[in-house]
Amino acid sequence: MIAVCPNPFRDIGMRITQETVLMLNESGHETAVCPLFAEDEPGIIPDGIKTHKLADVAGKCSLIIVIGGDGTILSAARTLHDYSVPILGINLGTKGFMTELEPEDLPLVVRAAEGNMPVSRRMKLDVSLLRGGETVYSDCALNDAVIHGYGDCIKLTAMCDGDTITEFSGDGIVLATPTGSTGYSMSAGGPIVEPDAENLIITPICAHVMGSRSFVLDPVRTVSVKTEKLHGRRAYLSVDGNPVYDLANDDIITVRRSAMYTAMVNMGCKSFYDIAYEKLT
Repeated sequence: MIAVCPNPFRDIGMRITQETVLMLNESGHETAVCPLFAEDEPGIIPDGIKTHKLADVAGKCSLIIVIGGDGTILSAARTLHDYSVPILGINLGTKGFMTELEPEDLPLVVRAAEGNMPVSRRMKLDVSLLRGGETVYSDCALNDAVIHGYGDCIKLTAMCDGDTITEFSGDGIVLATPTGSTGYSMSAGGPIVEPDAENLIITPICAHVMGSRSFVLDPVRTVSVKTEKLHGRRAYLSVDGNPVYDLANDDIITVRRSAMYTAMVNMGCKSFYDIAYEKLT
């Protein structure tokens, strides 16, 4: 089975979705349409389209086709955390660093469905929040974990394997994977890292220090960030842009390479450098 997962706010009227399903069905593949974000606006799915929840069919799928932008892929990847099924993205978003195809490439989905395409493994991060020595929240990030103040400067100390590497007051900090290096981390001045690489990227956000820099670390490192002296200021943790978890003084957020990976189909249409040049110039 192949799951076709559109963002109905991007694929208006589900036109691309229906074309994709028709191509796959005509080539003999069973499909399931699994819209993402549809619960945000009842009635957005056109009448006559049978839909499923991705979580209900993921275990039966050999391929997940995501129609939307990078945020849509992140949503699908979150649902697929316990599965190794590969994802193929069709870009209907703005940047589309994670999507492999454009709408004009749609016929290539049949090739991908045959299962002969290379698949890259994207590094993920295990994220834990320790409060008073106990883990009160844990998650897994394909893109990043962001610590940010609610409109206030916050003081943070970042450590690598227990050694302090930076301490500053500022808006926050991004802890990113190579996949996430083209997201918030890049916007905050961080480096762009090839998505197939395995590194941990630390990028301060608007740090109030001279010479604030990002760090690119070996994936075996464990990074910890401590909130200090909030003094009534509020801060939060957000993983892959999902709902935030409020932080308290002396919380410690720990990030390390996960044993889990996200599999992404590589059709070979464009190199990462082609995409970066196209999107960023």
